[in-house]
Amino acid sequence: MTSPAAELQGITKRFGAVVACDNVDLALQRGEIHGILGENGAGKSTLMKVLIGLVLPDAGAIRINGESRRIGDPAEAAELGIGMVHQHFSLVEPLTVWENVILGEPIRLDAAAAKRRVGEISERYGLAIDPDERISDLSAGLRQRVEIIKCLRRDPAIVILDEPTSVLTPGESEQLFEVLRLVVERENKAVALVSHKLDEVLAATDQITIMRAGAVVDRRDTADADAPGLARAMVGRPVSLRSEGAALGHIEAFEDDRLATGPVVEAARATEPQPVLSIRGATARGRDRRTLLDGLSLDVHPGEIVGVAGVEGNGQAALSDLLSSLLPLESGTVRVRDERPLPGRPGAMAAAGVAVVPADRHESGCVLDMTVAENLTLVSPPRPRTGRALLDRAGRALLDRAGRQAHAERLIEQFGIQTPGADAPMWSLSGGNQQRVVLARELSGDPAVLVAAQPTRGLDVGAIEYVSERLREAAADGVAVLLISTELEEVLDLADRIVVIFRGRIVGEMDRANLDVERLGLLMSGAQEAAAS
Repeated sequence: MTSPAAELQGITKRFGAVVACDNVDLALQRGEIHGILGENGAGKSTLMKVLIGLVLPDAGAIRINGESRRIGDPAEAAELGIGMVHQHFSLVEPLTVWENVILGEPIRLDAAAAKRRVGEISERYGLAIDPDERISDLSAGLRQRVEIIKCLRRDPAIVILDEPTSVLTPGESEQLFEVLRLVVERENKAVALVSHKLDEVLAATDQITIMRAGAVVDRRDTADADAPGLARAMVGRPVSLRSEGAALGHIEAFEDDRLATGPVVEAARATEPQPVLSIRGATARGRDRRTLLDGLSLDVHPGEIVGVAGVEGNGQAALSDLLSSLLPLESGTVRVRDERPLPGRPGAMAAAGVAVVPADRHESGCVLDMTVAENLTLVSPPRPRTGRALLDRAGRALLDRAGRQAHAERLIEQFGIQTPGADAPMWSLSGGNQQRVVLARELSGDPAVLVAAQPTRGLDVGAIEYVSERLREAAADGVAVLLISTELEEVLDLADRIVVIFRGRIVGEMDRANLDVERLGLLMSGAQEAAAS
C-alpha cells in the first residue's frame, strides 16, 4: 500500500498548562480532501502549524511520503512540498498581486516572469486575477485567490487551508471548493481543510477527522457522515442544529426555519413605529483619508435584532466605532430616541443610551490586569446608596468601593460568571466568562440600544449559546439590538431583519420571512448592487 503523503503520529503540544494537541494521529492521502473539524480551540490549527513548521511538537513524529522528517520552519516544509493558506491574510496592501506572490523568494526580481507565473497558475486552476492589480483594491474573495496562488506557486504536493472561508461570501466559498477539487483531481495532491463549519466539510471533503479539546474523538468517511452526527462529535453531546447552527456553520437549518421570528418583528414595529436608533447619510474617513462609511443609513426599532451581514472589511468596524464615540462623521447624523449625540465626542453615545460589546474584548472590551469588579464598573461606577456622587475638595467623583463590590457580586450571580470572586484578575477567566463580564457591564445600565460586534468570536458552543440567548432576552425587554457579525450563520440565527453592508453602505435588506441566502451572498459580494446600477 502506498504511504500517505503526510502522516502525523502521536503529536503532542503544550502551551504551559494547556494541552493544545494530545497524542494526535492524522494521515493525509493523495487525491483526497481531508476535513479537520472541531470547535474553536480544539487544536486543529496547532496541528497544522506543526506540519508546516511554525510550531515544534513536544512529542510525536512526522512522516512525509513514508520517511521520518523533522520540520523546523516553513522553509523546510516548502522544500518537502507542503504549502499552507492561512486563516488571516498576510498580503502587503500597497503592492500588486505579482509582487505579493514572489515576496520573500530568494530569486532575482523579474517582473515579466512573475506575471507570467501568476497567469499560468490562474489559468491552470481557474483563479482569474490581474497580476498588476493592487491588493488594496481587491475584494476579500480576490485576496483569498492571491493567497492560494502564493501557496500553489511552488507546486506543493500537500496543501493546507486553515478556515479559508472566514472572510468569503457563500458564492466565493463555493468557488473555492471547486478549485480545491480541481487541484486534487488534476494534480493528485493531498489537501487538508481545517474548519469548524459543518456545511463546508460535508460538501468539500472525502475524509473527516473530528477534534475536541486537543484530541481526535472520531474519524469518518464523508459519504457516511451527516450534520447531527458531526455536531455531536464536535461538542460531546446531542445538539439542536437550529439553535447552534451559528456555532457549527449549518446554514440549511436557517433556510428551513424562515418564519421563526418574523411575527415578532412586525409586532415590535406596530407598537413602536419610531426607531430607537436612526443613522442617516453617515460618511466618515480614516486617518489615511480612506472612506470608511459612505452615506450609510440604518434604523433599529425597539425589541428587534437587526443583523449587519457582510464580508469583513466593508465598514463593520467603522460602524461599531461610530456608535462607540470613537469615529467622527464628515456628514450625516445619528439619533438615539429624541437625542442627537455628537459622533466622535467621548462618552456621547453611552450617555444617550448606547451600549457596545466590542469586536475584540481584549483590545477594548476589558482590562485583563484589572479585577472582575473593576471591569464590571469601567463604564459607569455605581453611585452610593444616597444616589448622589461623592466628591472630593476639587469636585471630582470618588469611587464607592463598597457599592462597587456589591454591584459586581450582584452581576456575577445574575450573569452566571464563573470566577473565584469579584477580586479575581480578569485574565484568570475563560474567554466565555470574560464575554459574560462585558455583557453584564453593558446591559446593567439599561441601554436603549445594544451594539454587539462579533459577540461570539473565539467562543465555544456553550458560550455562544449563552451570549445568543442574552441578546434575544435584551430584545424581548425592548432593547434595540444591532448585531454586527461576519459569521453569516450567526446573523441568520439571531436577526429578525438583515441588512447588508458593502464598501461602507447598506446595499440591501430582508427580513426572516423573505430570507434568500443566495441573494444575500450576491449582496455581500456587491454583485446585485452592480447589476442594479
